Amino acid sequence: QVQLVVSGGGLVQAGGSLTLSCAASGTTLSQNTLTWYRQAPGKPREMVAGMTSGGATNYPYFVKGRFTISRDNAKNTMYLQMNSLKPEDTAVYYCNTRPNDSARTYWGQGTQVTVSS
Repeated sequence: QVQLVVSGGGLVQAGGSLTLSCAASGTTLSQNTLTWYRQAPGKPREMVAGMTSGGATNYPYFVKGRFTISRDNAKNTMYLQMNSLKPEDTAVYYCNTRPNDSARTYWGQGTQVTVSS
């Protein structure tokens, strides 16, 4: 059974930083595609960071240079480092993983990130 447990959300002032963690069990993140998404009220869920099993990363323009996705293979945990946060980054953030040999994806529970101006 795959479980993803997210932690690290909270309230931060504009310009501040937060790091989200997503600890996995039942799957090996180093063999998976990893993605962080967010969803703000009234808006569709959007991808904010992705990493392949080979370590290649990609980011949409609106977070590029501010957000960094990473993983710790020993801890089987993925991270989202968020710097220079803006009020428009306020959303519920989710981690997602898909094993390379499967079409199935798994989601962590959301964590609220609120950026005050």
